[in-house]
Amino acid sequence: MEYSPPPLFKQGAPARVKVTVFALISIALLVVDARFHTLAAVRQVAATVLYPLQMAALAPRDALAGMGDYFSSISALQKEVHELKSQQVALAQAMQQAQLQMAENAQLRKLMDAREHLPVHSMMSEILYDARDPSTRRVVLDRGARNGVKLGLPVIDNAGVVGQVTRVFPFTSEVTLLTDKEQAIPVQVLRSGLRSVAYGRGHSGLLDLRFVAPNADIQVGDVLVTSGLDGMYPAGLAVAKVIQVENVAQGAFGRVICQPLAGIDRHRQLLIVMSDQPAVPRPEDAHKTNGSAASRRNLPKMEPVPAPPLQPQPLPPANAPAAAGQAAPSGAPAAGAAPAATGTTPPAGGRPATAPAAPAAAAPAAGVPAATGPAARTPAPARQTATPKEGG
Repeated sequence: MEYSPPPLFKQGAPARVKVTVFALISIALLVVDARFHTLAAVRQVAATVLYPLQMAALAPRDALAGMGDYFSSISALQKEVHELKSQQVALAQAMQQAQLQMAENAQLRKLMDAREHLPVHSMMSEILYDARDPSTRRVVLDRGARNGVKLGLPVIDNAGVVGQVTRVFPFTSEVTLLTDKEQAIPVQVLRSGLRSVAYGRGHSGLLDLRFVAPNADIQVGDVLVTSGLDGMYPAGLAVAKVIQVENVAQGAFGRVICQPLAGIDRHRQLLIVMSDQPAVPRPEDAHKTNGSAASRRNLPKMEPVPAPPLQPQPLPPANAPAAAGQAAPSGAPAAGAAPAATGTTPPAGGRPATAPAAPAAAAPAAGVPAATGPAARTPAPARQTATPKEGG
């Protein structure tokens, strides 16, 4: 039986010889490749053959690197999305503020334009909040008594009348809107000139024309303006537009519903009309004023004036017949009657010739004045004819 080592362990040439041979071969190949470039094709073929093996060897490393990049990119993307959302919210808020300021600037421009066309002085104001009573239609403005606001002043915007100042405080004032149930405003149809009174209808936001005749000249689309008859609202301010006209055959009046033209529930900036002109007094007020003045002056009432009573007059002298005869037709009946009764010259016996006529002459003076004329003129010729006889 033969015991020999396997071929792997067979001893050949020494290791140093092998290293030297292979080193010389490598150097020779390097020199040939550097000088003549003969191994370029061999390298390309080797790289092509070994490339799949190379990629398979690098796959675990690339998988680990890709996994790390994936998770890092997810966190970065989440952070970026959060930042973008925050920026979007900020930009949306800024855009809303810009839109609000644009709308406010447009409204202020319209108010300034309307202010320039108003014939009276007006003051800019802003709505602070609504009134606390939910059953009324009122708002509170940022202008008060310190700014010259008074009760009854109209409040308007660029489109028309909004309401009227009903309460005044030092720094604020309360305005009752046109649509309030307790608010009324005298209006006039711009097309036909028909006058009426518009009343608010509460939270419906509409106005109502009451006590309108069924055949009144009002049509859908007519514009109502202030008539100025109340002395508070300037004439010609736009109020509302007719949107519905109902003629009730059974009733004595029709029904007219109007839509306010002003931005009663939209705009925040308003104009307070600072009208300093005193209101024209009403006829009853003027009558009461004149009556009080007359009572202060103690003027009597307009009544028929009675005839004044006759006063006894002294007898005229003896040479006064001609004067008495001329005074009789002068138009003073009461004065002429007295000389006719008592102005005769006494006879020689010392008794007047016409003494019994004195009561008859005094009676007309105390009675109706119309009867004194003939009674005063009748005795005058008798006295003139009787006097010469007594003198003869």
